[in-house]
Amino acid sequence: MRYVAPAREVVDPAVFALEPLRDWHAFGDWLHASDWPSIEALNARWPHDAGERFVAQTRELLDDGLHYEERIAGRGLIATREQNWHDLFNAMIWLRYPALKRALNRQQAADVARLGSRERSRPQCAQTHFDEAGLIVVLRDPELLALWDAHQWYELFWRQRGKWLDGSIALAVFGHALLEHALTPGKLLVGKALVVLAGGEAGIEDAVRRCADEIAAGHLLRDPQELRPLPLSGISGWHAESAGEAFHLSAACYQPLREGRCYPEPLRMP
Repeated sequence: MRYVAPAREVVDPAVFALEPLRDWHAFGDWLHASDWPSIEALNARWPHDAGERFVAQTRELLDDGLHYEERIAGRGLIATREQNWHDLFNAMIWLRYPALKRALNRQQAADVARLGSRERSRPQCAQTHFDEAGLIVVLRDPELLALWDAHQWYELFWRQRGKWLDGSIALAVFGHALLEHALTPGKLLVGKALVVLAGGEAGIEDAVRRCADEIAAGHLLRDPQELRPLPLSGISGWHAESAGEAFHLSAACYQPLREGRCYPEPLRMP
């Protein structure tokens, strides 16, 4: 069933103090206000040298005949529906992670030029999954990745729950649909993750830059199977019931490993 976001006036303000939305307090004026931010307000947040800008998605705009990704790649115009949570979160992602967004757009636009707008390649599917529900996760302990790849959710989220809080794991939410779904209290969230196994001082910002470079170069997100599902609601503090053991024994977001499913090697950083 397609998710329908709640109307602005009925959103429970408490969701903005919870993960993953509390990490977006820099945009709090847009999230908490009774009125929607204008397109002009969105554009005012770009750095002066940005090559893109948000434009209202009107019939006149769409009559240019360009695919959404082509319009960004060729004209720097990001079609944005006004008074729409999905597109507001998309704008926020653009402003926080422009290099990742540009890398995805570069690959998507290249495939549109090659295949046309009616066909979708495996890389396009992977890039769309990541754009909507993606996150980047930095791990410092390979044993945690082994639990994850085996879908040993009880072990990963309950017995190792301290690792989600002590710096052993860091993550950045990239998918704007994930942020939109978080508007509904108690909704179980599952992201699609790119994993970086890191040592030394490499942190989440380093991992974001590395992933953007790898995507732009055409080395990453070539197939949806590269993405690991991560039940975000299992992380301590991300769901009202995740503090109790019972949640980790029966949560619907915890799916078993499908027979024959294998995950790729993670990116590695020193």
